[in-house]
Amino acid sequence: MTNSPAFYETRSLFDSDDEARVRPVTQGRLPSYIADHRKRLRERFVRGGAAAMPDYELLELLLFRSIPRRDVKPLAHDLLAQFGDFNRVLAAPPERLSEISGVGEAVITDLKIVEAAAHRMARSRVLQRHVISSWDAILDYCHTTMAHRETEQFRVLFLDRKNVLIADEEQAAGTVDHVPVYPREVVKRALELNASALILVHNHPSGDPSPSQTDIDMTRQVQKACDALGLTLHEHLIIGKSSEMSFRAQGYL
Repeated sequence: MTNSPAFYETRSLFDSDDEARVRPVTQGRLPSYIADHRKRLRERFVRGGAAAMPDYELLELLLFRSIPRRDVKPLAHDLLAQFGDFNRVLAAPPERLSEISGVGEAVITDLKIVEAAAHRMARSRVLQRHVISSWDAILDYCHTTMAHRETEQFRVLFLDRKNVLIADEEQAAGTVDHVPVYPREVVKRALELNASALILVHNHPSGDPSPSQTDIDMTRQVQKACDALGLTLHEHLIIGKSSEMSFRAQGYL
C-alpha cells in the first residue's frame, strides 16, 4: 500500500488558521464580491460538476474550506503555477506545499484528504477483482496513485491462482529518476502472501514511460527469481503522466 503523506491531526477540515500567514482582507463577514464569487462557483459546480470548471476554479472550491475568510484565487493560481495541474497539486509533498506563501497546515491537510479519498476510491475498484476483467480499472488506479508523483515509486500487485488481486503494496520509494528494487524481497513477499503471480508497476516522474536499461535489467532479475520459485510475472508497467508502457506488449516479457 502506498505510504500516505503525514496528516496534521491538530486541525479540522474547516480550520482557518492559514489566514495568520497572510493578512485577511477583512474581519468578520466576507466582502460581498468574495462571497458572491464563492456562491457562483458553488452553483456552477452543482449544475455542471467538475467538467464545467477549469483546474484553478476546482482548486478554489477546495481552498474555500481551508481558508474561509480570504480571496483564494491568487493562491490557487500560485499552486498551479508551481506544480502544473490540479492532480500534481494534490500529489505534491507537504514540505513542497508549505513553501507556497499562504499555504499552512489546514490547506495541506485538506489537499491530502482529497488525495487519499481519490486513491481509496480507485483502489476499491481493483482489490479482490479479477485482473483481466478489471484491467482498465487497474490502469486507472495506477495512474491515479503514481502518475503525478515527483519521485519514483515501485509497487507490486499480488495475484492469487485465479488472477484475483489480493494485495497492492509499495515496495520502495526513490528519487526523481531512480528507485531501488530488490528482486529477492519481491518474491519473498509474494510467498508470504501466498500469491501465485505478480504485476510490477513503477512511475517515471519525467512523464515519459520509456524503459531505461536499468528497468529492463531489474525486470529480468525479478523474472528469474519468480521462475525459480514457480511464480508468474504477468506484467511490468511504467506509468507516465498520460500514458503507460507495457513490458509484455513491448516484448520484454
